[in-house]
Amino acid sequence: MNKFRGYRCSICNLEYSPGEVKYTCPRDGGNLDVVLDYESILQSIKSSNFQPGKGENSLWRYLPLLPVGDPGGEGTPLRAAGWTPTFASPRLCKETGLSHLWIKDESRNPTASFKDRASAIIISRARDIGAEVVVTASTGNAGAALAGMAAAVGQKAVIFAPRTAPPAKIAQLLIFGARVLLVDGNYDQAFDLSIQAAEEFGWYCRNTGYNPFTIEGKKTAAFEIWEWYLITARDSDFSNLKVFVSVGDGNIISGIHKGFKELQSLGWITNLPEIFGVQAEGSAAIANAFFANSERIIPVSANTLADSISVDLPRDGVRAVRAAHQSGGDFLLVSDHEILEAIASLGKAGIFAEPAGAASYAGMVKAVRNGKIMPEDPVIVINTGSGLKDVKAAMQAVEEAPIIEPTLEAVKKIIE
Repeated sequence: MNKFRGYRCSICNLEYSPGEVKYTCPRDGGNLDVVLDYESILQSIKSSNFQPGKGENSLWRYLPLLPVGDPGGEGTPLRAAGWTPTFASPRLCKETGLSHLWIKDESRNPTASFKDRASAIIISRARDIGAEVVVTASTGNAGAALAGMAAAVGQKAVIFAPRTAPPAKIAQLLIFGARVLLVDGNYDQAFDLSIQAAEEFGWYCRNTGYNPFTIEGKKTAAFEIWEWYLITARDSDFSNLKVFVSVGDGNIISGIHKGFKELQSLGWITNLPEIFGVQAEGSAAIANAFFANSERIIPVSANTLADSISVDLPRDGVRAVRAAHQSGGDFLLVSDHEILEAIASLGKAGIFAEPAGAASYAGMVKAVRNGKIMPEDPVIVINTGSGLKDVKAAMQAVEEAPIIEPTLEAVKKIIE
């Protein structure tokens, strides 16, 4: 079965065959949506195929819904991407006043972030087309994900990262054996340079909001939420569900939206959940467009401690705006202070989130406060990455531990 039909431009709707284009629309530079043959898919599988105990406990359980071949790599971290846990927290419910609140913890991925989903699919695509080297620009997580997934199957990887990226993220890149080039500039400059290098050396470019296959990996989170919600909430009306996700370049929220739209196209759900995008106040280009009821993304000079969502010019802004509009969701802005508070709140529930991951929770708290969601609404918040990625930021969210003398009297003094 050839389920991969081709591409459709998200701006002009022009369609291309699989071998006709590679990255973006030649006509207007718009992001390309991968188009699947849903009729062929429905002839080979049913929604009942996806049940607990059936298939891999990873995103590869959805291979029939993905435009790539089986990449192999059995027993390696490549086969462990996705299928992340969703946690309930009575403490967070009490803190927020919500009756039904869950956290989907993407820090449990092999390289500890949501970006493993996209990188796993990119590696599979690279193997399908015989690419020798895969390159990407990253503030850390996407690069770490690519480096880790590539290392798992012996694929060569080159990463361009801003020199200001958190040291823990740079350490991951180096440990995984990628060729790392630190750019004396910001993410957007690293992005442009990586594309130039890909064109010059014939490398396959993974860049988010540029390569149409990244969104194919990210949509698998929607598939997992679908399976989980049917079982946990025993509810097939997804219009009741509110999904909160942090937004930088816009590719994650776009991917989640695409995943739910595909489930709808397959007839497996009737309504989409409401999707809420959360941006840092210092990196609000997509939210600004949403509030203006526009699809024109105007660059900003990004300044936020949440490095993973700090972007001057989001590369997938149009589809991100549509994700909130078309699902009946919204956008929210949060300050760095609110992000730090969210890190502390999630930590007390046993979840260690990096700033970008905690931003979604901060946005949810603001939505409750502003009456955008009601106490009885079922809510899922996605933590996109581990706090171990940025320990410096995490330490700003808590009080320093006291240093004491090694005596019981010193302990009593502190405790009392």
